[in-house]
Amino acid sequence: MSSTQVFVDFIVSQAEGAGHITFRKMFGEYGIYCGSKFVALICDDMLFVKPTKNGRTFIGNVTEAPPYPGAKLWFLIEDKCENSNWLSQLIKITAQELPEPKPKVKK
Repeated sequence: MSSTQVFVDFIVSQAEGAGHITFRKMFGEYGIYCGSKFVALICDDMLFVKPTKNGRTFIGNVTEAPPYPGAKLWFLIEDKCENSNWLSQLIKITAQELPEPKPKVKK
């Protein structure tokens, strides 16, 4: 099952307080970016945030799950998606901890 555009748009609007939030369709699901940093996945209409030390501290009681079969564990955000301030803060914390993406090499 793939995610709906309605759910993706909802998550993007809820996380706007973190900065410039965009999404990209990936393997039938969606990658969420804060600026240039890949911070989350939406799979089967569920939000998975990239695990970071500060994100874990911010969340507290973390639920971890793989976003797709064979994937590493990510933070599964279930009941806090409707809290815009909380979700924006988590995305901002996650983005601040992640390194800048490596520049793509032109062929």
